[in-house]
Amino acid sequence: MAKILLAEDDEFSRDMLVRRLERNGFEMIAAGDGREALLAARQHRPDLILMDLDMPVLDGRGAMRALKSDPRTFKIPIIVLTAHAGPEDVAEAAASGCQAYETKPIVLRRLIERIQEILGPAEAA
Repeated sequence: MAKILLAEDDEFSRDMLVRRLERNGFEMIAAGDGREALLAARQHRPDLILMDLDMPVLDGRGAMRALKSDPRTFKIPIIVLTAHAGPEDVAEAAASGCQAYETKPIVLRRLIERIQEILGPAEAA
């Protein structure tokens, strides 16, 4: 079972996505801002991180840069989850270290397919 860290500041969205992904067999860890996500990633060593970009305390871009510069977390793949869908947003997220980009509202089936692409079907199950 893959362990996934979800960094999302909107409590409703975070709780809903955690429940839906748990029902699909993932072990979930939740963080409400970028700083919490950094601490959780270092503590729990997830297989993958789902990262919102617009969060308080430390935004997703800053959190991704910190994760990618830390030898303990730099190999963890990151999927950005955001409402920002412009080409410049995608390029900036990729430059910050994400492996994939999903726009909100999240389509669960597509997100699970993306997780499986990155982790491999056996790891994601």
